[in-house]
Amino acid sequence: MTALARLHRSELAVPAIRPELFPKAAAGPADAVFLDLEDSVPEAEKDRARANAVAAIRDIDWGRKILAVRVNGQDTPHFYKDLIALLAVGGDRLDVVMIPKVGDPREVFAADLLATQIEANANRARRVGLGLVIETAKGLAQVEAIATASPRNESLHLGVADLAASLGMRTTAIGGLNPDYASPAGLLDPWHFALARMITAARAAGLRPIDGPYGDFRDAEGLEASARRARAMGAEGKMAIHPGQVAALNAAFLPDEREVAQARRVLAAMEAGRLEGRAAVALDGKLLDIASIRQAEAMVAKAERLG
Repeated sequence: MTALARLHRSELAVPAIRPELFPKAAAGPADAVFLDLEDSVPEAEKDRARANAVAAIRDIDWGRKILAVRVNGQDTPHFYKDLIALLAVGGDRLDVVMIPKVGDPREVFAADLLATQIEANANRARRVGLGLVIETAKGLAQVEAIATASPRNESLHLGVADLAASLGMRTTAIGGLNPDYASPAGLLDPWHFALARMITAARAAGLRPIDGPYGDFRDAEGLEASARRARAMGAEGKMAIHPGQVAALNAAFLPDEREVAQARRVLAAMEAGRLEGRAAVALDGKLLDIASIRQAEAMVAKAERLG
């Protein structure tokens, strides 16, 4: 199972209760936009937000962006209404349904089954993908099984705020470092384990791993540092809670020209070695082998998708 290769450096959250923001998000630089029916929508406004999202899918030109909607959780009375409205009425433009607080692979199977029935009844032209938000201790503990629970799965997303609450972490911040979590050498990253496990599960299942948001949208330096850590660990992109964060995320997850040039040199060197009957070669004093090819090919493929 391998998800579609899509640009997913930045993923902007837009409350579905704020339709005046939709055209700006559609015209903006984010690779992905998700209209939120969950946390940002008051209980009394759920029906109106759902109608706004359906209209936005049908009526707004989203270009080449990944268009997603984060539905309400399966433990609410809104989940099935959300899914029916989005897939039966919203049309074919919707790419991904994001499911929050996934804690068990059976929840993914249930969403897949319901989506399959709705799509068949509505004669939907293409199958919607699933983006699964890992934001509970239970979900993190079962993330490997969750990642492989449906062929619809496209991406895993780390929901840092709810995960912090679920784990009992002593913080009220959304992402970032914690001054209490430090060593004599300086601050440590309290999200390292959760992010590493989520990325590993996503990559093993062929999915796109997306890091959680950085809550302080005024802290450009902290955002960049958080994005660079996630990129170094293998994340494909990062969620944004403010449009002002998008440009920085796109830049942080953009392959560096020098890295791409070096990747092409690696591929050329390995091809020369192959023609000479060698499985490993030396380049700039470093040994290269088949694993080096895979890393270089991934880098070049991403650069080519970016043009």
